[in-house]
Order: sequence, then structure tokens, then C-alpha cells
Amino acid sequence: MDINFELYKVFYYVAKYLSFSSAANELYISQSAVSQAIKLLEEKLNTKLFFRSTKQVQLSESGHLLFTHVEQAFHLFKTGERSLSELYTLEQGELKIGASDTICKYYLLPYFKQFNQLYPKIKLNVTNRPSPVCVDLLKKGLVDISVVNLAPEKSYPKMTISKCKMLHDVFFASPAFSHLQGSLLTLDEVAALPILTLEKNTTTRTFLDALFAQNNILFQPEIQLGSVDLMIELTKIGLGISFMSREYIQKELADNQLFPLTLTTEIPKRELGIITYDCLPVPIAAQKFIELL
Repeated sequence: MDINFELYKVFYYVAKYLSFSSAANELYISQSAVSQAIKLLEEKLNTKLFFRSTKQVQLSESGHLLFTHVEQAFHLFKTGERSLSELYTLEQGELKIGASDTICKYYLLPYFKQFNQLYPKIKLNVTNRPSPVCVDLLKKGLVDISVVNLAPEKSYPKMTISKCKMLHDVFFASPAFSHLQGSLLTLDEVAALPILTLEKNTTTRTFLDALFAQNNILFQPEIQLGSVDLMIELTKIGLGISFMSREYIQKELADNQLFPLTLTTEIPKRELGIITYDCLPVPIAAQKFIELL
């Protein structure tokens, strides 16, 4: 099937914005030209790509399926363009990284600084999302690399993983729970305490749920949060105990604002990993950043 790439380009922007007028503005063509291009593409593919009304535009099932492929192809072209521009020099370009707020704050910050000092003309574009979302962003070509909490039970097909840091998870509390300090606790006893957790779309929460499930223990979080920093602060004022990597609370542990609970059950170690997608080229700037890590 011979279809002009420009038709897919028009389709991409209409699907991205769900707007014919926004696509026309992005492409510097008339709205009528956008409509004609979509009509021609639908005829060539023999399927309806959009449902249109006077108020809104929606993707059809076929449109959703096509967009997943066209979006990836579009970003593949863009990555190729950037790779060419960076082929002989790092005097221009962009590095797109996916990582959670926590990983950025507690691990990547010094590397951002070092990279900026080495390559000041490369623009850093950081997308902060939970680790599972960062993996999806990588598959879509929206980021060049993702630095994520690796899920032990999950496979990462068509991806190259470089493990870069070991994480040691602990339950921890403030002096409000000082009666627990020095005690040897079972997971059942921990589950009976008020527990502050991250939301379910995070790797850390999934890991915690699996830890209790593997030991046949049911638990109900006292509070669920989307922010690690807020969870630490609420733990410090005594609203409950929390669970996260010891590496992220070193300062609070050293200042005795928090202390780790001692368990009879050993908590498996986890790792941070740098992930690239094998179906997409890794730009030179991204390769240099990975070397730093």
C-alpha cells in the first residue's frame, strides 16, 4: 500500500490534538486541507479514523490502533534528525529523560549538573512520571532514556537495561513510634500499624503489595500519597510508618528524625536501571549521559 507520508503526518497532529484546526495551525495549512488529507487517508486505508461532530473529534478504534504506530514512527524520525545534527558535535541538541521526581531528586541531580557543565549547549528535557509510565514514554519515543525502579517480577522486552544502583527498602517511623525502636517485628505486626504508602501506579507500591501478598498478609494503607517528599514529612510528624528505599532518607536517619524498623522477614533488594528501547536509536547526547551514570 503506497501512502504519502504527509497524510500520516496530518493524521498524527489531528490525533494528538483531537482538533482539525489545531493540526492546521501546527502544519501551517488550511483546515480544509487537513480535512481532505484525512478523508484521503481513510479512503486508502478503507476505515474510519475519526468520529467528528460540531463540538468534538474522537479517534475510532481503528484510529487508536493506527495512532500507536504512527506516534512511534513520528518520534523515530525526530530522533533520527537529532542524531544527525549531533553526529559530529555536541554543540546543539536535546536530551529527553524520563524519571520519577524521587529518582531525579535523590539520584540524578548531581549527574544533571555534571552533564550541563560538560555539554552546556545540550538542552535537558526531563519528564517526571512514575517508573511504569516512564517505560511507556520510552516505547512511544517521547523520551530517549528512562531511569526507573526496576520491577523484579516484570520483563522488559526489546529493551536494554543497565543496572546502576542497588536500593535497600525499609519500613521507617518517627520518634512518635519510639516504643517500636529496637523491637523485632513480624510483617503481621507491621501490617497492623498505620501505614503511609505511595499510590498504586508506582513500582515501590507494587513491590510493597507483593511483599505482603507473598506472605499471605492483608493490609490497608492509612494514607495513600503521590509524593515521596510529602510521605516523609507526614511520617516525621507521626501520622504513621512508611516504606521506601533507605537511600532516600539518609539525612533523616542521620538526624534521628526517623529510624528503621527491624523485621524478622528479609526484604529483597531492588535496583535502579537505565533503560533504552531497542527499536529506537539512542542519540549521542543520551549515550554520553548514560556513560556518566
